[in-house]
Amino acid sequence: MSSEPTRPGAKKYVLFDVDGTLVDALANQRRVWRTWAERYGLDADEVHRVALRTRPVETFAVVAPDRDPRECLAALHELEDEDVRTGVYAAFDGAAELLNALPHRAWALVTSNYEHRVRGRFARTGLPVPTVVVDASAVSEGKPSPEPYLLAAQRLGAEPRDCLVVEDAPSGVTSGLRAGMTVWGVNAATPVDGVHRHFRTLRDAVRDIGAFASGPHGTRPRASGSAGLAGT
Repeated sequence: MSSEPTRPGAKKYVLFDVDGTLVDALANQRRVWRTWAERYGLDADEVHRVALRTRPVETFAVVAPDRDPRECLAALHELEDEDVRTGVYAAFDGAAELLNALPHRAWALVTSNYEHRVRGRFARTGLPVPTVVVDASAVSEGKPSPEPYLLAAQRLGAEPRDCLVVEDAPSGVTSGLRAGMTVWGVNAATPVDGVHRHFRTLRDAVRDIGAFASGPHGTRPRASGSAGLAGT
């Protein structure tokens, strides 16, 4: 287990991943990729398996190497935008309570998706949108590069070591760690490698995230509920 890179007395910031962390979009993603795969006559399960671990352009190179990637991406974007308009979304338990309680300009969203889709999903689920949203169009390299989280810190006027990253996926965890930030994992049965703390659900982490952002600085919040330290 790594030590958390915090500074006593410094203002703290929280940087959230979106899909899988605040919004449950797994079924939506599977449906979008299934529709996309069927359009190209591909095996939907195989396409989704590849898509879970690669970015879209990389997915196309694996599952449809003979297709124009620009055409493939345009078709995927069309389906994703339609899903934002018509799909059913749910915020994870505790998300609204947590985001509404955080201090103004003390938090941001860092997503591999696009801001207009995030805003659409947040509008559907009643979640507030912060001042700072770093999306796929804002960076030259996405997660696991540290660029997305470093850019969010810069826009907040924060030092990386004063930031807490809340993530559910290995690529996002790696991104936050490479940025020199504290990283807590949520919504997973077992800890993602490298996280400083692990919570089985977002609800389990709500109290401790709030304490990190607004509680006494220089102290490490105790785990709550069923939460535990990574590696324990």
